[in-house]
Amino acid sequence: MTLLLRPSIRSVTLDVPDPTAAGAFYAAAFGLDDQVRLRTADAPPTGFGGFMLSLAVSQPSTVEGLIESAVEAGAATLKPPAKSASGYGGVVQAPDGTVWKIATAATNGNGRATRQIDQIVLLLGAEDVAASKEFYLNRGFGAAKSFGSTYVEFATASSPVKLALSRRYALAEDAGVALDGTGSRRLSIGGNAGAFTDPDGFAWEPASV
Repeated sequence: MTLLLRPSIRSVTLDVPDPTAAGAFYAAAFGLDDQVRLRTADAPPTGFGGFMLSLAVSQPSTVEGLIESAVEAGAATLKPPAKSASGYGGVVQAPDGTVWKIATAATNGNGRATRQIDQIVLLLGAEDVAASKEFYLNRGFGAAKSFGSTYVEFATASSPVKLALSRRYALAEDAGVALDGTGSRRLSIGGNAGAFTDPDGFAWEPASV
């Protein structure tokens, strides 16, 4: 019997002005390893790149600790840690321009902060969530959670990076940045789904080990 392999994301590659400096930042800020890779940007973009990376953690103290270490490493605070309807979180912008959200579903808990990251989530901003969702479903992705034309989360249980779609303007609002931006998407997605570009201009490529 042939088992169908569900598409997954092995890593994301960020186009940055200085990969050495960016690598030092990500090691100091979040302790990230090979899930996030770096390469020199051909045309440095400005403004919002249309995506956000989110780090899901277990408790508020870890949110605060990771945001503090990111700021100490050179990040700018876009949204300080605060409670929300979905939990507790904050948003920072790395020196290379990438927007990062650090969040937990928990709103209480005074446990000791750790640097453990439970899940990395790549949120892509879509002009038409329903159309982009259909595009991914046709490529073999399965929807794990969906809220009409506003948000969809794909089933990538064995993937180091989870994939989700949100309306582009809503994602910019969640990130705390202006919607405008120019230049490349500054992101390539490495996985087992092959090479293609989605309806919103995000490029996928076979992941290298």
